[in-house]
Amino acid sequence: MSQQGRILGIGGIFFKSANQQQMQEWYEKYLGLADSGHGVMLPWREKDNPESEQMTIWSIFPGNTTYFEPGPASFMVNYIVDDLEALLDRLAKEGVRIDPKRQDESYGRFAWIYDPDGNKIELWQPLNPNK
Repeated sequence: MSQQGRILGIGGIFFKSANQQQMQEWYEKYLGLADSGHGVMLPWREKDNPESEQMTIWSIFPGNTTYFEPGPASFMVNYIVDDLEALLDRLAKEGVRIDPKRQDESYGRFAWIYDPDGNKIELWQPLNPNK
């Protein structure tokens, strides 16, 4: 798929736990996933662009977080995209439910969409310092 507005990889896997600290300790002890306070950072490189390092964040959220709302799931996947606006334009034309909220951070731009079951999906376009 050569068009702009495509998924490059998984930027994050987030899930809720009523026992956040206990879960973090379990994952660190048995699977080596040590959360330094901002999630577990798992670096990787794109096959077609190996000089560009990307990051997947794995994080446990508190059980009472509202970050995944209004989605019904206890998890949320974040996808890294190459062109957020192009993807959102294409999804809007296809009738995909898009959250009107946008978020700009020092490390990238964010938007949210919903799948047919109402699960919230986070889209992230990282800032590219080479552009």
